Amino acid sequence: MHLRARLSALGIAALAAIPLTVLGPAAASHAAASPAKAVRSCTTAKAGYASCQALVRTDVTGTVAPAGAKPDAATPSGFGPADLQSAYNLPSATAGSGRTVAIVDAYDDPTAEADLGVYRSQFGLPACTTANGCFKKVDQNGGTSYPRKDGGWAQEISLDLDMVSAICPNCHILLVEASSSSFANLGAAVNRAAATPGVVAISNSYGGSDASDATYGSYYNHPGIAVTASSGDNGYGASYPASSHYVTAVGGTSLSKASTSRGWSETAWSGAGSGCSAYNTALSGQASFGTGCAKRAEADVSAVANPSTGVAVYDSTAYQGYVGWMVFGGTSVSSPVIASVYALAGNTGSIDNNYPYTHSSSLNDVTSGSNGSCTTSQWCTARTGWDGPTGLGTPNGVGAF
Repeated sequence: MHLRARLSALGIAALAAIPLTVLGPAAASHAAASPAKAVRSCTTAKAGYASCQALVRTDVTGTVAPAGAKPDAATPSGFGPADLQSAYNLPSATAGSGRTVAIVDAYDDPTAEADLGVYRSQFGLPACTTANGCFKKVDQNGGTSYPRKDGGWAQEISLDLDMVSAICPNCHILLVEASSSSFANLGAAVNRAAATPGVVAISNSYGGSDASDATYGSYYNHPGIAVTASSGDNGYGASYPASSHYVTAVGGTSLSKASTSRGWSETAWSGAGSGCSAYNTALSGQASFGTGCAKRAEADVSAVANPSTGVAVYDSTAYQGYVGWMVFGGTSVSSPVIASVYALAGNTGSIDNNYPYTHSSSLNDVTSGSNGSCTTSQWCTARTGWDGPTGLGTPNGVGAF
């Protein structure tokens, strides 16, 4: 039975005791740190629907969880804003003002704004609230008739909002909540985000089976706006909307501090999604990079995604017993990171998703690690230049965006 089918049959609760590296097809030796234990925030998607790509650590313990909830860290574990800004050489302190990053997710997170405030206060970031005009939350129709609460997607929403805050603290944030996780509703939410003045980037930290732009592409085709999508957390196998011709597909790495001039090192994360679309046209920029795919190849670029080297997130909508400060991974981390780097660069009005391919020298090329074994090695194994799990590499400043 295929891995995804086995996971679905197990059910989400059964995943809590599975070492994270089992969730991807590669061996644990590919990780940059010891394997963590993690559980998916969202259940596996059925046809026509998407699942969020967030993985929450289950082995980070502390003392501050409310009664009846599993413990979390009193002092946040995981990488914070200063770490991510350093790792990717970002002008976060000075750039992004006047630009909006939109987050599209399914269902409602009733504590989104309050939790965002806790995160930003913890790390000394300026307040981002409805009252000061920095934060706005709408339903997929642009109103306030929010969908039902979903604890798993609430974790995803908090993760996304915190990553925008970490990378572009001067940006405004728009949260658009879709009525369900169907591609039709998520797509309507993307269109709503794109129609909102000031939005320069839209992050989509979700995915489902490879699909055709002939069916769903109109939701993601927004010239002048950078649309990013998570490549997935199950290793090799194309995922939509990352496989769309119109988005920047974002893969994943393991990120570690290192005694180098950069101060950091990265390898391909064993769970990072990669693949060749069966339906959608390749980006013109991919032609000279030897992807080996007849059509669209993913990923394009990448950022940290391994929960073993994960990021700090605050969420107070308890789910599966986890609440408060947690450590997250998955390509749900890397998608909003890259969307926010686009916002820092401020070029989205004049470029498209081929731009990284003509500016790859401004990326950290990730040349080791794997997400499994493929008949065409670069689909699964990192190498010099483009490869499936990490694309062209990770940000080294904003020159590739």
